[in-house]
Amino acid sequence: MNTPLKAPSSTFMLGGDLPVRRLGYGAMYLTGPGMWGPPTDPDAAVRLLRRAVDLGVNFIDTADSYGPAENEKIIRRALHPYPAGLVITTKGGLLRSGPDDWTNRNQPYIVPCGRPAYLRQQVELSLRNLGVERIDLYQLHRIDPAVPLADQLGELVRLREQGKIRHIALSGQPEVTLEQLERARAITEIVAVENLYNVADRASEPVLRHCEAKGIAFIPWFPMGHGALAGPNSILAGFARKRGATPAQLALAWLLHKSPAILAIPGTSSITHLEENLRAAQMTLDDKEMAELVAIASSVPTWRPTPPPESSTKEVA
Repeated sequence: MNTPLKAPSSTFMLGGDLPVRRLGYGAMYLTGPGMWGPPTDPDAAVRLLRRAVDLGVNFIDTADSYGPAENEKIIRRALHPYPAGLVITTKGGLLRSGPDDWTNRNQPYIVPCGRPAYLRQQVELSLRNLGVERIDLYQLHRIDPAVPLADQLGELVRLREQGKIRHIALSGQPEVTLEQLERARAITEIVAVENLYNVADRASEPVLRHCEAKGIAFIPWFPMGHGALAGPNSILAGFARKRGATPAQLALAWLLHKSPAILAIPGTSSITHLEENLRAAQMTLDDKEMAELVAIASSVPTWRPTPPPESSTKEVA
């Protein structure tokens, strides 16, 4: 029997003390081509961020590598001084080489740098770029296999003790494994994990379920499959028409129904798409529809970042 139609819970208590709405905003696309440089239209980016907050978004995701730094700066320009209750999460520990490194798949996509001095430098720069004295949620953007995990997280713990970070999280390229998460939790509290996950690519399902059981937020990046699930020609389009929704709304509603631990962060540079995406929080799906969406999306080609060469992937204990 199908469960009754229901709307997903709307909030999550991040780190036990930060109530955030489960449908937030990923700011990555408010940068130049290749996620490099400032936005093509900075004023439009400012309007979009302000509109998001006006519509109730109180969880915004960015990173020092988006721009680099330009994404944090446009958030500050648009929203500082920040309204009470707004949580901005940023990330550090992933290097950029230029505007083609995330768009040309022949170039290295993942270049981690978890040296403690570098992480401290990046936290200090993010504090300045965002215009805050403390970052509510700071994510290690990718575990660096060349640096002991205790050294990487240990530096973030010291920064937390100094009042510069409130909570620590992990991000995966493409995912943090269960084993990595448990090793990290043996070093310090981890309140969120950001992994590649969507209705077409559910490889992180074990990590999602673990997070749900432990009260850890699970933040899916590429929630709409790198755009493959969102456009008018999306494989979800037929189902969306039956529901009077957009494909993007369906992909997001599926995530929100999938687990109460999920914080979805769809990104867009369009206010129209922003408003459409946020309406996904009002959708209801039953078990049959959830399963049907999985079946439909199963034929969507998935893409995952290429890991570093095998010689550099063996993690230092």
